[in-house]
Amino acid sequence: MKDQLRKAIAGSDADYTEIRIEQEARSQVLFRKDKLENIEGSNEQGGIVRALKDGGWGIAAFNDVSDLPAKVKEATRMARLVAASIDEPVGLANVAPTQQVAAAELARDFRSVPLEEKKKLAEEYNRILLDYDKRIVSTNTRYTDSFRTVTFANSEETFIVQEVPDITLLLVAVASDGSQNIQQGFESLGEAAGYEYVLNRQQEAHDAAKRAIDLLSAKSVSGGKYTVILDPSLAGVFIHEAFGHFCEADFLFKNEQLKKVMKLGSRFGNDDLNVVDDEYIPGLRGNVPFDDEGTPRGKTYLIKSGILNSVLHSRETAKKMGAAPTGNARAISYEYEPIVRMTNTYIEAGHQTMKQMLSEIDHGLYAVRAYGGQTMFEQFTFSAAYAYEIEHGELGEMLRDVVLTGNVFETLRSIDGIGDDLTMYGGSGGCGKGGQFPLPVTDGAPHIKIRNVTVGGK
Repeated sequence: MKDQLRKAIAGSDADYTEIRIEQEARSQVLFRKDKLENIEGSNEQGGIVRALKDGGWGIAAFNDVSDLPAKVKEATRMARLVAASIDEPVGLANVAPTQQVAAAELARDFRSVPLEEKKKLAEEYNRILLDYDKRIVSTNTRYTDSFRTVTFANSEETFIVQEVPDITLLLVAVASDGSQNIQQGFESLGEAAGYEYVLNRQQEAHDAAKRAIDLLSAKSVSGGKYTVILDPSLAGVFIHEAFGHFCEADFLFKNEQLKKVMKLGSRFGNDDLNVVDDEYIPGLRGNVPFDDEGTPRGKTYLIKSGILNSVLHSRETAKKMGAAPTGNARAISYEYEPIVRMTNTYIEAGHQTMKQMLSEIDHGLYAVRAYGGQTMFEQFTFSAAYAYEIEHGELGEMLRDVVLTGNVFETLRSIDGIGDDLTMYGGSGGCGKGGQFPLPVTDGAPHIKIRNVTVGGK
């Protein structure tokens, strides 16, 4: 294939040409309540050509490699048309040419596991959820795996082959007491790992069901302002959703209002606050040594010692903003062009223990996990999966209907405790942006303590 790609690129008269080819094997098993709703296994191959001519991008997708020469010409023709209609031509920051093969190492390759075995495993976990209590009225048990082989070549003599495994497990229990009180417990797991990762997860299924039942008798939180401790999962979602997307340069340079706020050197927190996008941590979701433009990945400090230190770039945004590419150009598949995306985004560990942070709070909340949320410019709203009262430094009753709201920059500056227990969460979903969903990412944080958080209850 290497010679075929090089020959196709050599025939291009564009200023820059790249070809990305992907082969993917994937499977899924889905149970809802006591029904097997979906079971499938599939293989797919396809690719995309991107050509840059006179400052305009042209793209052409394909499924048959024999179409490559024609697709290169098509992409170049599109690029010329785009170049004739744009006000600001595209340029690319320099990246050194690379030739590398990066193979994945799995303890047990899920491609060799029969689909029937995957079905039996998901069915076992689903049965644990259903049988836990008669008040469990519904379940959602979903297993997925995929193994992508991505081949990338460009006109700058880069040639990369990398293998990208991904495996997830979602366990959801829905409980009802017969009235309108309906509650949910879940465990969401995902890694760049082999089949061994999803084995022996009976305890997680038990925990999800128990949490759904416990929430039936939990009381709703009273709205107000609280000192709040976020668990590592919720803190990781917060830093990804409420702050991380602001650091994606393609979003940043399109938003004049945000540009005024996101000035490098601005203080966003105390000296202990460090926020990182670390693009290759073995075992985490979305890991590959190179992004989808062939740029080597690295470790980017978004916030360093409380100061905005960097944002995330593709080659195009780096050129436009006079910065270095950070290796964050990512696409969910060969059908899409790469855009600036996060990878493994987290708050670095601090020095406090959870016990120390609790001891500093007379009346507050401990919020755990996230159901979801939204961000409208600087304002965020997140729903915690559940929470506990904090009274005189001790955890108290379980709470539900906990909604956290605020201004992201004020909230960052209100962090006054950072735990020593950094934990990373891949989850079973993914990140969405620009019509590309779900992109495997990992979020993480230690426990963090935040002053004056607005909490809304039911």
